[in-house]
Amino acid sequence: MSPRLLLRSATVLFVVIAAPVLAASDGSVLPLPAEPFSGVIKETFEGSKQDYPQPVKPPEDAPNVVLILLDDLGFGQPGTFGGPVPTPSMDELANQGLRYTRFHTTGICSPTRAALLTGRNHHQVGFGTITELSTGYPGYNSLWPRETASVAEILKDHGYSTAAFGKWHNTPDWETSPVGPFEHWPTSLGFEYWYGFQGGETSQWEPQLFRNTTPVEPVLRPEQGYNLNVDLVDDAIGWISQQQSIAPDKPYFLYFAPGAVHAPLHVSEDWIERFSGQFDQGWDQVREQTLARQKELGLVPDDTALSARPDEIEAWDSLDADAKRLYAKHQEVFAGFLAQTDHEVGRLIEAVRALPDGDNTLIIYIAGDNGPSAEGSITGTLNNIMTQNGVPDTVENQLPAIDEIGGPAHENHYPVGWAWAGSAPFQWMKRVPSHFGGTRNGMIVSWPTHIKNAGGVRSQFHHVVDVAPTILDAVGVVEPKEVNGAEQIPMAGVSMNYTFADADAAGTRHTQYFETGGHRALYHDGWVAASFHGAPWQLTGSVGFENNRWELYNVDQDFSQSHDLASRYPDKLAELQAMFDQEAKKFEVYPMDDRFAERAVNPQRPSFTQGRSRFSYAAGTTRIPEGNAPPIYQRSHVITAEIEVPEGGGEGVLIATGGSSAGYTLYLDGGVPVYEYNFFGQQFYRVAGDKALAPGRHTITLDYQQQPLESPSALGGTAVLSVDGNKVAEGEVAKVVSSRFSATETMDIGMDLGASVSKVYRERAPFTYNGTIEQVVVELK
Repeated sequence: MSPRLLLRSATVLFVVIAAPVLAASDGSVLPLPAEPFSGVIKETFEGSKQDYPQPVKPPEDAPNVVLILLDDLGFGQPGTFGGPVPTPSMDELANQGLRYTRFHTTGICSPTRAALLTGRNHHQVGFGTITELSTGYPGYNSLWPRETASVAEILKDHGYSTAAFGKWHNTPDWETSPVGPFEHWPTSLGFEYWYGFQGGETSQWEPQLFRNTTPVEPVLRPEQGYNLNVDLVDDAIGWISQQQSIAPDKPYFLYFAPGAVHAPLHVSEDWIERFSGQFDQGWDQVREQTLARQKELGLVPDDTALSARPDEIEAWDSLDADAKRLYAKHQEVFAGFLAQTDHEVGRLIEAVRALPDGDNTLIIYIAGDNGPSAEGSITGTLNNIMTQNGVPDTVENQLPAIDEIGGPAHENHYPVGWAWAGSAPFQWMKRVPSHFGGTRNGMIVSWPTHIKNAGGVRSQFHHVVDVAPTILDAVGVVEPKEVNGAEQIPMAGVSMNYTFADADAAGTRHTQYFETGGHRALYHDGWVAASFHGAPWQLTGSVGFENNRWELYNVDQDFSQSHDLASRYPDKLAELQAMFDQEAKKFEVYPMDDRFAERAVNPQRPSFTQGRSRFSYAAGTTRIPEGNAPPIYQRSHVITAEIEVPEGGGEGVLIATGGSSAGYTLYLDGGVPVYEYNFFGQQFYRVAGDKALAPGRHTITLDYQQQPLESPSALGGTAVLSVDGNKVAEGEVAKVVSSRFSATETMDIGMDLGASVSKVYRERAPFTYNGTIEQVVVELK
């Protein structure tokens, strides 16, 4: 090759190499490239000049960012948005900033969280539904793609410290065990620190927690004063204090997502007592009172009508005295839970604002990831997991425990009438994204150094996908095109920062689709086409898609979606229906699926149990989530425990799966072998030997034989307990769980962590076995 050609080749090569470096330095490619070495290198240190690569510096005056997301809280529940429960801490933040009255979520939790943290529509991130119901389609597989980096990842690469606290419902169900894999955990998605729980819900008294990827147990028992809300806030304040002590010039991004106020509705009696008698008037009147307050506060137009109560929900005045007494107590418990949550979140906000740069902290506070939950069913329930398995509760069953509601003995949830009241003035509630009762959530934005219209109200139409672009805009960084080698899917959201200074600014979000569980809607420039798809408390079966009815609303003129205009403007309805189909194809919404409980058990979903019928566990194996535990639901199986009983007798749990909500346990009590099956805390089936085991080695076997599944709703079988090959007891287990024992309780070998499966040893929890366990084997038949 001639020198001229060589030079030309070298020049071209230089351009090809340099171009990406130049592009990356503007933030379009992350991580940002290191600055080139500008020191001097001699043969020795004498005459050489150092030039350390320096840490990435965020933009000048970049704000701290605190993102707060409550759970299952409706637009019409907190006092800040006209609801019946005073929320003074939320009020104070709103008075420092802005209240948004036309902000929307996706209608259910995992999808909202995925959209919130990525700026993409939930189906784009694989979260068309919650993780436990995932299916093998791109829009529903719950596998957060590398092509949709979180806002935490982006900020971290721009020099921020990042941390998350509380609920994380975006790891595939089969990846939530202590051995991972961890690619879809918070610490692999941009958060340098996480303290919280996996899954949709957990007990406020006995949660299953992780610190980063390590399982941890609460240091106190409920009777010693432990409370999850308090614990999360304490840990978050501790993290901020440490971060600011060590690196005070480094901004931070904190994502705080407590389990509150998702069921179980858990709070101490002193908070419940504050609301005694305040809801005796019932949900119809509470809803009317809420709308009146919303008008008085200027949060809704004066001509807003109250949407009608669905036929499926009973009028309060039609209820008998027992039902009214029980249902009022459920709402008192909820109100206490919300009030306590407001107090604890207020502690976090006070700590943030007290820092030297507190006023240059952007706080975005979203009052709910969807509307109020109807999962407590028509009657409310002592056991939310039971109703999610399709087993209803009754007033008669709950009344004897009315004074225990809210405490650690129950997984209680309120009746759907209170969910409907909490969505005032809109139709429906959580799991119904076709209507604003499922998707309209109050939002507060406070940033004292930049927002001067303190206490203002904003009414531009926006969606949860707009939060990530808003944060990037406020920080002053661009949306990246590539992160960690993965080309990024463009964000679907738009920045809301234009609203900070101008209440009358024209909205920039013109179109937004909604879908989950077959419920559909399409918003476009003030019009909404909506297709309701069945009562959200019906958690089993399929409604089908053949005869879906569509409604049409002009929400610029009809704030609460009270007047269906479908028959008057059929062409407009057809136009929006066609737009929905376009958006659905664009964002991977198809195929829609309206099943719920049935999807909890999906044989094609990846897991450590897939294709296996024999499982062997060593002593001390704990915190195995149900998605990775042997699927023994309504299935014959054998549990074999090979143990050694110490001198003085054996005591403790050999294997336990689930918790107080439901589950099974095999243990020694006073040396006597016992098998116990907890059917949603309603029935406890006990099969026990008649004498203590002698010291030495023993093999304990539990052989469960399932009856034919002619009626699978609550069918059981028989259990035979044997020791060293000899039958010592036999009994009936008349009812067994069909699909799930709990939301976050686990399988444990040698102890029963979390809430105890059995009441017998609750006071001795975790009731660790005092001898040696060689192995525990579970065989599916």
